[in-house]
Amino acid sequence: MNEDVVMKLLRQVQSGEVSVEDARSALEDTVLTVEEFSAAVDHGVFNEPESGTVVRASVSPFGDSILILLLSLWGVLWSLYWAGGLTYGLFNGWDQQLLSFHMGMLMLTIIILGMVYLKFVMPDVVIVKHRGNKYITSNDPEGWRQYEV
Repeated sequence: MNEDVVMKLLRQVQSGEVSVEDARSALEDTVLTVEEFSAAVDHGVFNEPESGTVVRASVSPFGDSILILLLSLWGVLWSLYWAGGLTYGLFNGWDQQLLSFHMGMLMLTIIILGMVYLKFVMPDVVIVKHRGNKYITSNDPEGWRQYEV
C-alpha cells in the first residue's frame, strides 16, 4: 500500500533528511475545501475510535515479492516433508533419534517461516488508538475566536 505525501514527509523529518521548517513550508500551500474537510470528518478522521481499533496499517513492501512467495512455498513443502516423515516413522517404529531429528527439522522450518513472515510480510506500521493525542497549536493571536455561551 502506497503511503501518502504527508506520511512520507513525516518519515523524512524523523530521519533528518528534511528539516521541520522545510516540511512546514512544503505543507503551507495545501488547502482543504469544505467538501474535502466534510468528507474527512464523515470518513472518521476526527471521530474517536474504540480502544484497540487498528487505525492504519501499511504492509511491508517485501510482502508482495515473488521471492517471499517462493520462500513460503519452499517452507511449506519442507514442513510437509518433515511432518510426513515423522508420521511415517511413528507408525513404523523408527527409533527416537530419527524421530527427534524429523521433529527438530519440522520445528526449525516452521520457525524460519515465522521469522520471514514477521520480518518481511507483517505490517511495518500498525497504529492502535488507545487515547487521543494532545496537540497544542502555536500562539496565534488571529487564530483566537470569541464564543459566547
